[in-house]
Amino acid sequence: MEPIRIMWRQVTEMTRDTIALLPQIGVAVLVLILTWALAAAGRALIGRALSRTRLRQSLQDLFILLTSIAIWVFGIMIAAVIVFPGLTPASILAGLGIGSVAIGFAFKDVFENFLAGIIILFRREMRMGDHIECEGIEGKVAHIAIRESHIRQTDGQLVIVPNAMLFKNPVYVRTDQKHRRVTIICGIAYDVDVDEARGVITKAVEGCETVEQGDHPIQVFAQEFADSSINFEVTWWTGSAPVDLRRSKDEVVTAVKRALDDAGLEIPFPYRTLTFKEPLPLQQANEEE
Repeated sequence: MEPIRIMWRQVTEMTRDTIALLPQIGVAVLVLILTWALAAAGRALIGRALSRTRLRQSLQDLFILLTSIAIWVFGIMIAAVIVFPGLTPASILAGLGIGSVAIGFAFKDVFENFLAGIIILFRREMRMGDHIECEGIEGKVAHIAIRESHIRQTDGQLVIVPNAMLFKNPVYVRTDQKHRRVTIICGIAYDVDVDEARGVITKAVEGCETVEQGDHPIQVFAQEFADSSINFEVTWWTGSAPVDLRRSKDEVVTAVKRALDDAGLEIPFPYRTLTFKEPLPLQQANEEE
């Protein structure tokens, strides 16, 4: 019976202490409700103010999130002090400092991605809508969040990439500029005049609508003596999006092929000579007849 009495006494004391704390708990709950309202109002005010600036939407979302976190941390500290009068803001901050070390080790990758996301959001070189390539992943930046970024590949697949990967590794921003350079190789036969072929190819490329001809010149250089042809390196500039490159390549290849055919200039293909050590059966039959 004695253990039951001790247990009953402990339950009674805990109930009495809880009832004594009910006023403080009620005030703390009210503080949390007010914190929720202030956080919502703060997000709305910051969002309205930032919408009038030239900041990118991703940065606006970051500032709104940080504002909300700051309000919630302040409100939770006040509620904790109300429920536990022995606590002070200094002791809470000290506890958070000690706890943050342990949490930092436990969630190292999470915080790494978080900090990397903040740095990426401040980058001017990579924006939502840009086409990028990093570690074999290539596509359009669909969304940049605090911890991760969403890359929409050209085949429609969505790849969720940790921000630390985009921060630590080289990132190729394909659409950083309006135009990109494109290069193809075009071969002509050895009996074709090189200068004549260069002029025909240049004129064909100049007639393509997808080729940028302002500040970016079209370049056609004889590159090498290949096995069955003299190869030209044909270079021009077009739009920077992947679909622009594919469309321009299609138009240029078609135009160059048509121009060389119209000029009577051969685009060679490999010739193969076969040598047989023994007479062919067909040849033996013809000799017998």
